[in-house]
Amino acid sequence: MKSAVLCALTLALGACGEPQPATPDANPGARLEAAATGAGLIPDPRHASLTGSWALDTDRACVVPGNKGVSRIGLLVDYGDGQGCAASGTVERDGEQLTVKAGRCTVKARFDGERMVFPPDLPKDCAALCTGRASLESFTVEQLSGSASEAATLRTPRGQPLCTG
Repeated sequence: MKSAVLCALTLALGACGEPQPATPDANPGARLEAAATGAGLIPDPRHASLTGSWALDTDRACVVPGNKGVSRIGLLVDYGDGQGCAASGTVERDGEQLTVKAGRCTVKARFDGERMVFPPDLPKDCAALCTGRASLESFTVEQLSGSASEAATLRTPRGQPLCTG
């Protein structure tokens, strides 16, 4: 009996130790996502184009090619009655991260190949792009079109183009 208890205790202590971190290759979810990306079911953000028209609910954006790999971007939120945001600037991509600059506002946004998502906390300089209670915090858009000419048609409520020079 003592030897059986000693054996069980030895086995139990041998199983103790620091847990090994899971590698991405060992993660079934990561393998499934990689397979779906490889099969073209999920867009690969490293190869997806930003150019085009973007929208979700009242959030709108346009992206057109610019100079030296820096694209032009326009952002629009229009709640009506003086509640909204309108901004033009540039966007640069580094993998799944976007750097959006509009005036003195610089935002690090997330890009998953189909959607651009701004963080919920933005620098104070970004508030100047909005009126009333509107904000660009958590601004989220999905790609509707990959056409630069269609993207160039996005305008502010006053008719100002957002994605041109």
